[in-house]
Parts: sequence; C-alpha cells; structure tokens
Amino acid sequence: MPRNGVRRRLRVLTWHVHGNYLYYLTQAPHDFYIVTKSGHPPGYAGKVGVLPWGDNVHEVPIERVRHESFDCILYQHKSHYFDDRLNVLSESQRDLPRIYLEHDPPQENPFRQLHWAQDSGLKLVHVTHFNRLMWDSGITPTSVIEHGVVVPAGVSYSGELAKGIVVVNHLKLRGRRLGADVYETLRGHVPLDLVGMDAESAGGIGEISNLDLAAFTARYRFFFNPIRWTSLGLAIVEAMTIGMPVIGLATTELVTVIRNGYSGYVHNDLGALVSAMKSLIADPGLAREWGEGARRTARERYGIERFVADWTGLFAEVAA
Repeated sequence: MPRNGVRRRLRVLTWHVHGNYLYYLTQAPHDFYIVTKSGHPPGYAGKVGVLPWGDNVHEVPIERVRHESFDCILYQHKSHYFDDRLNVLSESQRDLPRIYLEHDPPQENPFRQLHWAQDSGLKLVHVTHFNRLMWDSGITPTSVIEHGVVVPAGVSYSGELAKGIVVVNHLKLRGRRLGADVYETLRGHVPLDLVGMDAESAGGIGEISNLDLAAFTARYRFFFNPIRWTSLGLAIVEAMTIGMPVIGLATTELVTVIRNGYSGYVHNDLGALVSAMKSLIADPGLAREWGEGARRTARERYGIERFVADWTGLFAEVAA
C-alpha cells in the first residue's frame, strides 16, 4: 500500500464460475480479467448474460493470458487450479500473489477431505464459516468473506401469492444433496413453485433471468430452501434483502443466518417445516413480520459495502 494510504488498483486474473458472485466481486475497485474460450463454454464464459458488467471487467482469450500482465491470480475451480495454472499461465504468473476462492463445502467427506490447493503462499478464501470448519485446509492459510449482494432498485417483498418459491438449478439431476426428495415430499403438503435451470424436469416453472429473479420471487409468500449440503445460496441472501421470510433445513451455514420466529424458520423435522409454511400461508401479516427480520439481518450481515471492503482488504494484504 502506498504511503498516502491509497490502495493501488490491481489487475486481477480470474474465471467465470458463478456469474452472480463474480458480478458482486467486481464491485471492488480493481480491474478483473476473465479467461475466455471461443463459444464461451462453462468456466470460460466471460461477460455473458444480462448482468450489467462494469467497465472494470475485461475478457482475455485463453491463448493471450500468458502474454498479459497481472498483479494477482484468483482461482475459483479445481480444473482451473490444476490445468490452467500449469498449462495456461506462464511460470512468472504462477508465482504472482494468489487466492483460491472456494464456493462449496467438501463433497467427498464432510469433515476429513483435504483441500487440493495446498500452498502456504496462497490464501484460501471460504464464503461461509461452516465451509472453513468442514474443509481440512492443510498448510494453506484461510480467510472467510461472507456474501454481499445487490438487488435491483425498487424491488421489495409483496407476498401476494399464497405459496412458496424454491430456487435450485438442475434439482432433479443433482438429487438428494440438493434436496430433490425434500422438495417432492413437501410440495405434496403445501403449494411450492420451483424455478431454475431445468426446473421443468422436476415439475417446476423453468429458469428466470438473473435480473428478473428478485422481482419474480417477491410475489411469493416465502422462500423455501430444501438443500441438505451446500454453501449458503446467493438466492437466499437476495430473498432476505428484499424482505422475504426463509424456510429451510437446519443444516450448514443457514442455522446461523435464520432465527426462528424472527426471519423465518429452520428445522430438520419436515413436519415442523410444513407447519411453519402453512402458518405463513394463512397469515400474510406474520410473513411480512418475518420478512422484515430477514431484511434487517441481510442489511447487517450481507451488505455489498462490507463485502467490497473485505475483498479490497484481502487483495491489499495478498498483493502487499
């Protein structure tokens, strides 16, 4: 950091892994260079879709990466860390200040899995404290930066539809881990709509675009998260930010986010979840009350200003 205390603007190389997260990350006051391939396949998509990418986000064709100058490398996926690090980056780029952003909890073992990024000179960043607790990070130093979100201006909870909304991509394909069975069981007791990629195969509505999702979900009485084992979904935080109550399983990070009777209701007894859902359907005033609690929690914990400050501080620390 310069002596006057002004942090210098960095050139950060990264990949498009989770579009919404990348958009929120690029609110930080740095230049982000996204590795792309022809046709924009998954993992190399660049500035695609409807998100309003800023002028600080740039695409770099994969064959040009080793010829460019960067200040920091931000890995976000195992394949990029093992393949692109060795085969795309130059030797000098591999030695640059480096971060691995881990979006998920361990998938092979819930408490014993060693993270593959074993490097004492790298910073491993987890998006929830639960994730850091469950991963064995080995010799790699870790940090936690919790989510920060932005929702479209003017969107707020209305809840006129007396049913719940579920937002999960490829729910049928991803099965029990994402709670396909939980969703199927509970929609036999309370009205639930499913949106997300390939939602139709599970009896859902279909995919809703990123910019339209908040306004679409705002009409529903509550947000339901059926997922057993995951990180904290951005869709949950976005729903809370617009003032929507959240119902979910009392697993992973969600138990530290939702306070029963204040911002929603979490439990591992599906019957208890059904009862809470029916209470919200029958009492719109209760749903609004819990939704206001969710909004307060989101503002206190998941504001974009705090998120940007955390990432700005980390980039300064790593690049010092």
